[in-house]
Amino acid sequence: MQAAQPLPPEEPGRASAPAAELSDRDRRILRFEQGWWRHPGAKEEAIRAEFGLSSTRYYQILNRLIDSDAALITDPMLVRRLRRLREQRRAARSGRRDRVEE
Repeated sequence: MQAAQPLPPEEPGRASAPAAELSDRDRRILRFEQGWWRHPGAKEEAIRAEFGLSSTRYYQILNRLIDSDAALITDPMLVRRLRRLREQRRAARSGRRDRVEE
């Protein structure tokens, strides 16, 4: 009987199996979101040029994507940052809406 061979160490930054569930477009969107934009208009133009999508459709896809486990496994820091920003925006909108209703 032979001794079990040790498993090779995981490569840093290499995603596990669930990340394979991401489409090429989803992986491109995550890479795109790693960038920083000085002006909102510049990002909207880049979205149209890179993906051929309206900014509304892009953000619908992005919101679905950052809720997925596959995206979280692929780039946990980015996905957590995007989720946090989304929640801050929702809270700000909710606060404005509450003030208007009073």
